Order: sequence, then structure tokens, then C-alpha cells
Amino acid sequence: MNDGPPRIASENLNLDSKSKRIIEELQHDGRRTYSEIGKAVGLSEAAVRQRVAKLIDSGAMQIVAVTDPRQLGFARQAMIGVRVTGAITPVADVIAELPTADYVVVTAGVYDILAEVVCADDSELLDVLNTIRAIPGVRETETMTYLDLRNQKYNWGTR
Repeated sequence: MNDGPPRIASENLNLDSKSKRIIEELQHDGRRTYSEIGKAVGLSEAAVRQRVAKLIDSGAMQIVAVTDPRQLGFARQAMIGVRVTGAITPVADVIAELPTADYVVVTAGVYDILAEVVCADDSELLDVLNTIRAIPGVRETETMTYLDLRNQKYNWGTR
């Protein structure tokens, strides 16, 4: 198990149809055995194991437990829009290292960076906002507090 942050794939792996099917099978049920997946996609258990290892090692895929943060004691989630002066990437990299940030993207449009944070309460969210606002280059933030989680899916397939 990798203890560090997930590696994000920086280039397309040009996945064949079998690898795409493996991903789709795991998106449907991440606990399926390699043997079951192999039967579904027409490969041996060993071949599935090798392909999954390659997908994970390349950063193209992670196998994780998706949770409902509220049930784990994290009562406050928010999306923070960040506007930056100067270089955007260094600011995004600092935000991505925050333990409360679970999703950080550089964007085009109104915000330079969007950061989703998961906090125990409003006090922790305020601490996170103060931390982000203190990062050199941060010009402005806007916080969109989540009031209700209506849908959270990660099974959109490989198209």
C-alpha cells in the first residue's frame, strides 16, 4: 500500500479494451477478485493482476474505499475557489499538501484553483481558509460550503 499522496497520471497510457474493461469492473466493485475479473474480460488471473499493477504503478488508477465523510465525523465539506497572482502551480502544490484537501485542480475561468476540503467542523474550515489565504500568491478565496451530499459516484467508466 502506498502511504503517500496518489500519483496523478500525466499522460495517456493508450489503454486497450481489456485494460479498460478491468477498470470498469473495478469501478463497479473494487473488491472483485482477479479471477472473477479475468472471467469477465477474457484474461487469466495472472494477466489481470499484472495489468492492475501497471495501472496502479502508472498512476492511471487507484483502488480506494469511498466514504461518506459525515459518517466518519467530518461534518463540514467545502469547495474553495482560489484566485492567484503570479504562478499558479506552486500555490496549487502547497494547497494539495494540506491534509484536509482531497481534490485540487488548476482551472481556467473565474478561479485559478479549486480545492475540495473535508473538515471536522467550521472551526477547522476557518483554520484551513486562513492557511490558504496566507500562502504567498493567493489573492482571494471564495468558499462554497456543502449543505447536502446528493451524489458521489466514481463509476463513470473508461468511454
